[in-house]
Amino acid sequence: MPTLKEVKTKIGSIKKTKQITKAMNMVAASRLRGAQKTMEGFRPFAGKFAEVLGSLADKAGEDAGPLLTPRNEVKKIHLVLCTSDRGLCGGFNMNLIEKARKFMKQKKEEGKEFIVTNFGKKGRDWCRKQGLKIQNQYLGVVGAAFNFNVATNAGRSLIDGFLAGDWDEVYVVWSNFMGMGKQVPLVQKLLPIPPIEVEKEKDINAPFQAEHICEPSPSELLGEMLPRNVYIQIHRSLLETSTSEHSARMAAMDNASNACNDIINELTLLYNKARQAAITADLMDIVGGAEALKG
Repeated sequence: MPTLKEVKTKIGSIKKTKQITKAMNMVAASRLRGAQKTMEGFRPFAGKFAEVLGSLADKAGEDAGPLLTPRNEVKKIHLVLCTSDRGLCGGFNMNLIEKARKFMKQKKEEGKEFIVTNFGKKGRDWCRKQGLKIQNQYLGVVGAAFNFNVATNAGRSLIDGFLAGDWDEVYVVWSNFMGMGKQVPLVQKLLPIPPIEVEKEKDINAPFQAEHICEPSPSELLGEMLPRNVYIQIHRSLLETSTSEHSARMAAMDNASNACNDIINELTLLYNKARQAAITADLMDIVGGAEALKG
C-alpha cells in the first residue's frame, strides 16, 4: 500500500489537472457559441445560392461551363483535408483522417494518384507521414476566426489547377456539425461541380415560386457564379469543421473532468484506508509497549 504522502501528492496533482480541463472546457464552450452562430448564419445563404445556381445551370444547358463537365478519364485527384491544429478533442481528428484514408485507399485501388491541400496541422502531419504530395497548407484557420478570403484563395488555386489539367477531380473531407454530441466526417466532391438539383414544390397550395430573371445570359452568369460556389462550399466546410472541433473539445474536456473526479474519489478512499492502517499500526505499537512495560 502506498504511503500517505504519496497518495496525498497524487490527489493534489489530479486536482490541478481537473482545474486545467475545466478551464479548457469553458474556453471551448465560449468559442463554440461564436462559431455555431456564424455557421448557422451562413447555412441559409449557401442553400439559397445553390438554388439560384441550379436554376441557372438548368437554363444554360450544355453551355454551362468547364467546371461542370467531368473528365473522360480521371487520373489525379486533389483532396482537401480539413482538421484542427491542436489536439485534446477526443477522436475528432482521427475520424477525419480515417475517412480520408479509406477514401484514398478505395481510389488508389482504381489507379488514381493524389495531391493534398491541408487545413490544420494534424492532417498535414499525417500526410507527411504517408509521403503524400502536399500542394498547399493553411495553418491556424480551423478553430480560429477567419474570413471568406481564406476560402477564396484556396478555391482559386483548386480551380486554376483543375482548368490547367493538373488534377481531374477535387474532393474535400470535412466534419458536418449535427449537434453537440454528433459530428459526422464527410467526403464531398467540389470539382467538377456535381449536378445541382433544385427541390420543386409538390404542394398545389404552396406559394408561387417566381423564375429568376437573368441579366445577362445564364451562361455568362454561371461563369461568375460557378467559381464562387466552390468558394462557398470550402467556406462552409471550414465553418462546420471549426464548430465541430470546439464541440468535440468541450465534450472531451468534460469527460476528462469527470474522470478526474472518479480518480480523486478512488484516491481519497485509498488515502483514508492508508491513514486508518497507519493509526491502527501506531495503536498496536502503543498497546504492545504498554503490555511490555507491565510484564
